[in-house]
Amino acid sequence: MGALQDKLVDGLYGLGWAGVKKLPEPAAVALGRRIADFAWKRRGKSVLRLESNLARVVPDAGPERLRELSQAGMRSYMRYWMESFRLPTMDPKRFSTEVEFQDEHLLREALATGRGVVVALPHLANWDLAGAWAIGHIGVPFTTVAERLKPESLYDRFVAYRESLGMEVLPHSGGAAFGTLARRLRSGGLVCLVADRDLSASGVEVDFFGSTARMPAGPALLAQQTGAVLLPATLHYGDTPTMYGRIHPEVEVPETGTRTEKTTVMTQAVADAFAWGIAQHPQDWHMLQRLWLDDLEERAL
Repeated sequence: MGALQDKLVDGLYGLGWAGVKKLPEPAAVALGRRIADFAWKRRGKSVLRLESNLARVVPDAGPERLRELSQAGMRSYMRYWMESFRLPTMDPKRFSTEVEFQDEHLLREALATGRGVVVALPHLANWDLAGAWAIGHIGVPFTTVAERLKPESLYDRFVAYRESLGMEVLPHSGGAAFGTLARRLRSGGLVCLVADRDLSASGVEVDFFGSTARMPAGPALLAQQTGAVLLPATLHYGDTPTMYGRIHPEVEVPETGTRTEKTTVMTQAVADAFAWGIAQHPQDWHMLQRLWLDDLEERAL
């Protein structure tokens, strides 16, 4: 049954990739909106979890406001998928006109130092589109990691898709990824990591909207080990098709403390930048899973 289900899932994604690419853009936008509204009205576990997460981000929101935010959130999430399906067919020139970054000079200046740059992003808006912008507009390829998906053939599709945009994609599992990322940084390269959720034992506990969550230690450790510049970045959607972003100031390595203490301080600074961006545009935060530790403990009980 597992193998059959894997084939079904892969087949559905394959149809999405092939079919949405061929749709006119207005039709793809409308389709994504219909799918989002259908999923939102069903009030499934993912929608309820999204509302629960948004309640922490917007604590003064009442039930009606949370439902509005969750509907907008599902529409934003499906916009991500519709865009991602279509990205390989988009004219790269559009990235310069339809993606706008505030303080992009911070990224350019960091790259010019030759130290290597780690950009850490949360699950806001479309991080793949941001990556395509970096390649097409800044003119810099980059390396990232991707969690292994099931079925394996689906993971292969994701990797092939991202590599078609010019990204180098490493598997998240295993210990080899960190070493490769460090080598890319030491040669002055760019590494981009989605870094707002880590449920592993190596995750760093941070204060996030007033409660404890875990976030990856990787960005801070890479900056410490290689001397790379660590820059948080946040994204949000504007009117179709524009997406906006902000490059936040460098998170510097503390001068004193143990490696663990430095990592904690730096990861908290990254979390604070993420929180700023998410609070500004909560509907564009695609967090449909449990994140905070007390939610995870509740599930365990």
